[in-house]
Amino acid sequence: MPTALITGANRGIGLEFVRQYSNDGWDVIATAREASPELSALGVQVESLDLTDADAVAAFAGRVGNPVDLFIANAGTNHPMNPASAQDARDWQVMMMVNAIAPYQLGKALLPRMGAGCKMISISSGMGSIAENSGGWIPYRTSKAALNMAWSSLAIEARGRGVTVAALSPGWVKTRMGGAGAEISSEESVGDMRRLIDRLTISDNGRFLRRDGSELPW
Repeated sequence: MPTALITGANRGIGLEFVRQYSNDGWDVIATAREASPELSALGVQVESLDLTDADAVAAFAGRVGNPVDLFIANAGTNHPMNPASAQDARDWQVMMMVNAIAPYQLGKALLPRMGAGCKMISISSGMGSIAENSGGWIPYRTSKAALNMAWSSLAIEARGRGVTVAALSPGWVKTRMGGAGAEISSEESVGDMRRLIDRLTISDNGRFLRRDGSELPW
């Protein structure tokens, strides 16, 4: 069976990715700082990983025993909303680690374990698009824009191995981060993204896409 590694699997989009892939017979390695009861109940391999800990992130690939067919860098934070204070600035630094630096570190470390046909997906956001910037949410926007640049660079590194690397926007999803007023459920968003992931090929390497497969401007 193929193996998927999914970060930020405790709830929301990450938990739904774990649920759907495991239900379809994939071997799933799910990471979280601490496993939630919902994640533990799925019966998949759960590994503790704190993405704010650079040493833990750097060492994590060595803990993954099997070759990885699909890596989904899903973990993220949207705090702080605005950089209004010194503490907000410190929290913004943490956000950059979780949302941009750690995903690239993990992807780079996992790349030697992946071969032709394997895929690396980052869960980005349309709010990371500079071309579509409407203002506000500056820390979150900058973290996702940084993720997009890092992921685009990883795509260049991965092309020679035949590994497809793409950034996806899940839409506005009803999660703790997205809020109850969001447009779609985790089930719908993940289902759409899974269908898109299935049809991605090396010709899609380095693209930034909505969940329906349409292009997002950088």
